[in-house]
Amino acid sequence: MNFFAPAEIVKNYGEAGKKKTDLPALSMLILGILAGFFIAFGAAATNTAGHAIENVSVMRTVMGILFPGGLTLVVLMGGELFTGNCLISISVLEKKTTVTKLLKNWVLVYTGNFLGSVLTAWGCAFFGQMNYSDGGLAVFTIRLAATKSSMPFMNALVLGIFCNMLVCLAVLASLSAKDTAGKVLGLFFPIAFFVICGFEHSVANMYYIPAGIFAASVPEYAASAAEAGVDLSVLTWGNFLLGNLLPVTIGNIIGGVLVGAGMWAAFGSRK
Repeated sequence: MNFFAPAEIVKNYGEAGKKKTDLPALSMLILGILAGFFIAFGAAATNTAGHAIENVSVMRTVMGILFPGGLTLVVLMGGELFTGNCLISISVLEKKTTVTKLLKNWVLVYTGNFLGSVLTAWGCAFFGQMNYSDGGLAVFTIRLAATKSSMPFMNALVLGIFCNMLVCLAVLASLSAKDTAGKVLGLFFPIAFFVICGFEHSVANMYYIPAGIFAASVPEYAASAAEAGVDLSVLTWGNFLLGNLLPVTIGNIIGGVLVGAGMWAAFGSRK
């Protein structure tokens, strides 16, 4: 057969998660930075493609079709993505690694993801990438960042849970395939679903919100956004880190561990 069954996927990930936690610290950080770039590139592409589409359903669908490209690069190029690495919970339950090693991986990879994503946001905001539609892309980016920054804590947390359930299912589905095309197809639909539904992904938000904050510091972008009725006062690093990133990250951990533990309970090598 040209695919792995669910029990084989869980067993294979148990070994793969162990290898992830055994990586040198510098490798974890560098691969995390690369994954941050990959996800941010996907986020920048979705904003660019969707900013001028007025029909919300069409816009979200277009964005959903494009965003899986970011995770495709992560899977095929070997990047380390915090949200997907919540599945290392499988390796812990399989007794292939320890909670301490898991937490070390999460911290280093999360830091790397943050650096890669924010650097991409900085480059896009200050070097003309947002000039499309006479700055309309910048206004869209600022508005999206403001919406995310003012989201209620529980909304961000619950939407973060749903998001990473789908992301981790996408990772596992990609691991079901034995060829490149199968891996890409396996991850495509779960990622498209979370983008279309507007669920919250911590690493993607490391691009979306800083990109809006940086863009709002460019006078012509800020003036256009204010004229369009965007509340620029919510675009602060405090609102980003504590108001959005914190609850979304907590939700992502819950959702990812739920999927990992659920798959292990159903298919793992329990004693």
